[in-house]
Amino acid sequence: MTEPSLTPSIVLEYLFCPRFIYYMVCLKIPQQESQRYKVKKGRRVHDQKSSQNTEYLRKKLGVIDKKINQRLISKKYLIHGEVDEILFLDNGNAAPLDYKFARYKKRIFQTYKYQAVMYAMMIEDNFDCTVNKAFIVYTRSKNKLIKIDITAGDKKEVKNILTEVINIINNNYYPKKTNYNKRCHDCCYKKICIK
Repeated sequence: MTEPSLTPSIVLEYLFCPRFIYYMVCLKIPQQESQRYKVKKGRRVHDQKSSQNTEYLRKKLGVIDKKINQRLISKKYLIHGEVDEILFLDNGNAAPLDYKFARYKKRIFQTYKYQAVMYAMMIEDNFDCTVNKAFIVYTRSKNKLIKIDITAGDKKEVKNILTEVINIINNNYYPKKTNYNKRCHDCCYKKICIK
């Protein structure tokens, strides 16, 4: 059996509800998320940011070089994705930077953190450097820049999640639904989901 290669988006769907993996990947039922306004607008913001200030380095963060829209694959962790920016720092470390079409609400959502951790793991695997922090730019809060610390515990937690997602895919396993019932009301699979 060929091992799947997961994206941060798939992991975020799993975090919303593990059954998304079963419906999306095992049964191949699309969720039509690309039709939603915020998704479309977010993609436009990403496209804009990738073409603006391509030479700009955030020197206050110790950035000495960067790569924009970098595609990454990690065979070690069975993940792949594209990070908005990889910042190479003056201490020899690196950090992912991700633009979010969102407002900063004085806390970092778990999904944003796990996505950053996955980018960190891929950067470490591809560039043989340490990644212990990440950055998010909240475009709807005047491009507010927020730092996220990334620990060994965070990476271990993401590895456990990846193992669970791969288990669902490889075994065609129907997992328990989310514990947050409010998520079910706005779910695109609610008509076919078995309670």
